[in-house]
Amino acid sequence: MHPDHQRTSLLQRLHMDGPLLLALIAVAVVSLITVYSASGEDLGMTERQGIRIGAAFFAMFVIAQIPLDSVQRWSLPLFSVGIVLLLAVLLVGESSKGAQRWLNLGFITIQPSELMKLAVPMAVAWFIAEQGLPPTLRRLAGAFLLLLVPVLMIAKQPDLGTSLLIASSGIFVLFLAGMSWKIIGFFAIAIGSFAPILWVFLMRDYQRQRVLTFLDPERDPLGAGYQIIQSKIAIGSGGMEGKGWLQGTQSQLEFLPERHTDFIFSVFSEEFGLVGVIGLFALYGFIIFRGMIISMRAQRVYQKLLAGSLTLTFFIYVMVNVGMVSGLLPVVGVPLPLISYGGTSMVTLLAGFGLLMAIATNRRLIHA
Repeated sequence: MHPDHQRTSLLQRLHMDGPLLLALIAVAVVSLITVYSASGEDLGMTERQGIRIGAAFFAMFVIAQIPLDSVQRWSLPLFSVGIVLLLAVLLVGESSKGAQRWLNLGFITIQPSELMKLAVPMAVAWFIAEQGLPPTLRRLAGAFLLLLVPVLMIAKQPDLGTSLLIASSGIFVLFLAGMSWKIIGFFAIAIGSFAPILWVFLMRDYQRQRVLTFLDPERDPLGAGYQIIQSKIAIGSGGMEGKGWLQGTQSQLEFLPERHTDFIFSVFSEEFGLVGVIGLFALYGFIIFRGMIISMRAQRVYQKLLAGSLTLTFFIYVMVNVGMVSGLLPVVGVPLPLISYGGTSMVTLLAGFGLLMAIATNRRLIHA
């Protein structure tokens, strides 16, 4: 047997998509390199990041082994558990820095909104796929209500950034299901009309401050505008080829706040320059391209919708973080996917890629 065929067969048996797996590993390596620099060469923090990456890849591998019929069957129960946990957060959740987002179960503290990043697109895809495509107006309305409940509960915590990302994951399912542009336009107008209510009644003072700072960061350069100003300086000072690994002045001299989490892209840009940024975008672009290929080749409607939604939501994660740290979007606390320091977001994202792996290899095994 040819060695390439043997390797491909092994990956199939492990339910792993080779090209996607290699790209994810490459991004994980970039994460370790950048976290080491952003943390001030803190080897302990880098080791903790490595352990979290390992745990996230293990979660991806485990989820990839779950039969897709079981994934579809358990979509609604998982969504229901998530809603119960979100309700518990609102009632008895733990507060930190003015936000009530965590639930203490005694042996572990969890953030249920992270679960909903997977449960929402799974549930909306299940709801749409039950009737087939194209969805009726009544089915679309039902899916929108299914989506609206967790989004409002998460926004109430408050966690506007996560609620918008979760909303996008459900909307992508509806878009991929064939929702007409007229309906998309209607929803866009409705959301735009809701903006004044959101601003006056639902947004906290610090959230309004973030929007005002986004519009004019120079109005408070040593206060609310400090982060974004320093971030833009770091990105711009990288030039074409960057200052070199561990040589970034904004990060190494600690001018840049949150440099190992939300603003890690600024550290990477300063040290590796435009060439490095293009390379990182190419890596992200390949992951997104591969995800959409998997979606198009999927066997069933549910699988197509779920794979497409997870891939496009990953794209939104990248664009929101990059836009945020470069001053093109308000700061909403969204980490750079698979690179920022942290474990919860890493595990959630790679769990989603585990579902993509299962969908990709399911098609190959059927045709084997």
